[in-house]
Amino acid sequence: MLFTVVLATGCGQANSQVDPSVHIGPDGQDIRCTKDSLYVERGRYISGSDQKERDFAYRISAQSLATTPEEALDIETRLRQQRWFDFEPEAGNQRLAAFCISRNLVTNTDYQEFVLATGYHQPGITAENYQEQNMLVHSYQDLRPYFWRGYQFPPGKAQHPVVLVSQKDALAYAAWKSQEDGLEYRLPTADEWEKAARGMDGRYFAWGSEWQEQATNWQKNGPEGTSRVGAYPLSKSPYGVEDMAGNVFEFTSTVYVQDGQERAIMKGCAWDDLPGFCRTAYRHGRPTTYRHILFGFRLVSDPKR
Repeated sequence: MLFTVVLATGCGQANSQVDPSVHIGPDGQDIRCTKDSLYVERGRYISGSDQKERDFAYRISAQSLATTPEEALDIETRLRQQRWFDFEPEAGNQRLAAFCISRNLVTNTDYQEFVLATGYHQPGITAENYQEQNMLVHSYQDLRPYFWRGYQFPPGKAQHPVVLVSQKDALAYAAWKSQEDGLEYRLPTADEWEKAARGMDGRYFAWGSEWQEQATNWQKNGPEGTSRVGAYPLSKSPYGVEDMAGNVFEFTSTVYVQDGQERAIMKGCAWDDLPGFCRTAYRHGRPTTYRHILFGFRLVSDPKR
């Protein structure tokens, strides 16, 4: 979780064809995604949030930390003062072209193929650089279980999402994989990610509009760290995309400049977060150079005929 409180706590339907890599386009021709990705059709979807949803986000986040109704009200007041959900785009219709999105986050195994093939630096960050990022909810010691050594990912984390990578690292991986597969992979835009997570019906979470404590890897339901991709079936989106809530935040290609620094919009929520952050509408920005144990990514590509 990238904040603290006084308590010191840290749609449309998916295509139903048997072969998920082949889809029928509007002109009757086949449209293909790779076997590891899923098709998101072109058209409109309900994006962003309204005040009702944002109020709900503050309320359920506070309730997840509280033991009494009075305590929940007090925590909600403090969360509102931090304004975490106040800057989400207003609810509305967005129209997007069709795209293919990876079923799973890029894993340590996936990323290892890249670093071994190219000699690209392995995931990690120095203590000095971590201090400069000024995101110290987690100490540098907390990062050590995620460090690679000799181009080898940590034991037991082969199918966990790769972390301690920046947006630049994610783009380098996408460029390499594009060359390997003969396709054009990229990071999703923030809107593409959101549509893939919520479908077209405006649901709050990948599974619906009610919070479910067992649905995903969040602060009070998980291993207190990253988890194997696809381990929480309820966090699967209407299109079948895994881990669209919990586990790690995801870099998108949507960037903006603040205080002279380029920032990427992050989507999803992380394993140490509260319920309100796990909504499909939630977003926040982080510098494109930052690396953290809460940050991962997945790829998209354009469908091929």
